[in-house]
Amino acid sequence: MGSFFPLISRLASSSKHYASRALRSSTAFPPLRSLSTTSSSSSSSDRFRSWSRSLLPFAIAGTAAFALSLDLRPTPSSCDSGFGHHVGRKGSTEILVQGSHTAVPKEFIDELRAICESNMTLDYDERYFHGNPQNSFHKAVNIPDVIVYPRSQDDVQKIIKTCNKFKIPIVPYGGATSIEGHTLAPYGGVCIDLSLMKKIKALHVRDMDVVVEPGIGWIELNEYLKPYGLFFPLDPGPGATIGGMCATRCSGSLAVRYGTMRENVINLQVVLGNGDVIKTGSRARKSAAGYDLARLMIGSEGTLGVITEVTLRLQKLPQHSVVAMCNFKTIKDAADVAIATMLSGIQVSRVELLDEVQMKAINVANGKNLPEVPTLMFEFIGTEAYAREQTQLVQKIVSEHNGSDFTFVEDPDAKMELWKIRKEALWACFAMAPGFEAMTTDVCVPLSRLAECISKSKQLLDASTLLCTVIAHAGDGNFHALVLFDPSDEDQRQEAERLNHFIVHTALSMEGTCTGEHGVGTGKMKYLEQELGIGSLRTMKRIKSALDPNNIMNPGKLIPPHVCI
Repeated sequence: MGSFFPLISRLASSSKHYASRALRSSTAFPPLRSLSTTSSSSSSSDRFRSWSRSLLPFAIAGTAAFALSLDLRPTPSSCDSGFGHHVGRKGSTEILVQGSHTAVPKEFIDELRAICESNMTLDYDERYFHGNPQNSFHKAVNIPDVIVYPRSQDDVQKIIKTCNKFKIPIVPYGGATSIEGHTLAPYGGVCIDLSLMKKIKALHVRDMDVVVEPGIGWIELNEYLKPYGLFFPLDPGPGATIGGMCATRCSGSLAVRYGTMRENVINLQVVLGNGDVIKTGSRARKSAAGYDLARLMIGSEGTLGVITEVTLRLQKLPQHSVVAMCNFKTIKDAADVAIATMLSGIQVSRVELLDEVQMKAINVANGKNLPEVPTLMFEFIGTEAYAREQTQLVQKIVSEHNGSDFTFVEDPDAKMELWKIRKEALWACFAMAPGFEAMTTDVCVPLSRLAECISKSKQLLDASTLLCTVIAHAGDGNFHALVLFDPSDEDQRQEAERLNHFIVHTALSMEGTCTGEHGVGTGKMKYLEQELGIGSLRTMKRIKSALDPNNIMNPGKLIPPHVCI
């Protein structure tokens, strides 16, 4: 009996809630005026139905007490169909992200200005720049209404609370190197540019970890760490920031040795959509305490909160390294060597594959004279003796798989130059096709399927009229195809999209993923149901709805718009 009266109280409260909502709703029930207006020819039964429907809200209120057992409570669908965009739906070939837009009120701008003072702008050029990412072919019909530049977690918290109060969309913005439309603002709103939050807050040399703000770049961080004999091992595109790297769960060429962002973050501080600040863990290297919220936030692409502090795991700078290159007649032979190397147990730190078209682009852009054939690049680290021993073992594997011209360098400047041209591969491609845009795929398959997946994809790419190159982080089954097309030519864009679809579906058919490291954004949403299943997507949607009930955090990204709960 002790639990009976609280139950009655809750049911009575539910009755008032549902009655109030039913009376307010203009979608669940038509207005009473329209229900009572009937033509003279209407039958008495029609009039009765109209009259009875007008009493339905009160009937719901009266029967809410039975809702727990009969499940009569209304459960409105929560999905993005009302937002007016179709990008991300299954089978979509659109790249222009549609979105409804409502002008932000002056009161909201005034409150933001009180928080940010001079660190905000309404300038059109700035808003256009932030709303059109330079490295992505994805576009949106709208741009942000305002750009803010917080200097602290406290600023971010106040900004988000204000946005939540007015239900204004938020787009977090880091180094803007993402390529799947992560920083588009299809509904306008506020772009939170974190570039002023770039402090290194604490370095713990003996613990080999560092606490940083999200706006610092990985290159800047490593310059700071070098005198201490430490480095942060993830190396995505130049310009990427730590916050964005967490948000997209990025990796890079060193992931084959050190793992992705998921394995290299110890703790996060995140501001949620209601302004709450959460800490996902401690500085301990391992913990079994509670849900793994850090891993939930890593890869959430700003849809659950804004990352304001990151504790990173660091590594010792290698004592010695060797960089090797070798050539192959076919891309399958090159991929087979990458697989054989990993299966041998050799601890490589990088295994990069470049096809003959990419090698030609590198020569054109850098004035080199490298062989224009499928090429593998390796890096071996450790003591001088160990690195050289690993180099010789791989050289033997290469010779057994039709490889040739195996060369290696140990001079620091020579090694840096080789990795520099690899890092600038995308820009080398643009040098071959000025004015073109690149559709960049990013799939990953089980290592044993890599050679087959690349070979199938390469056949289609070579047959296309477009300029296409292949680059792979071959040691972990991840590869990219860069498809260059004229953005003013719709036929070329459709051809690029066709190639992209083929590569992604080929990877999915081999138990792979539609994105190994670039993330989902708007570009890869349409593939998620095939890869993960609708149940997983609905679970993601429920998490999003629980943490961001007003859907202000980077709306229109990651979760396909057709997913409803």
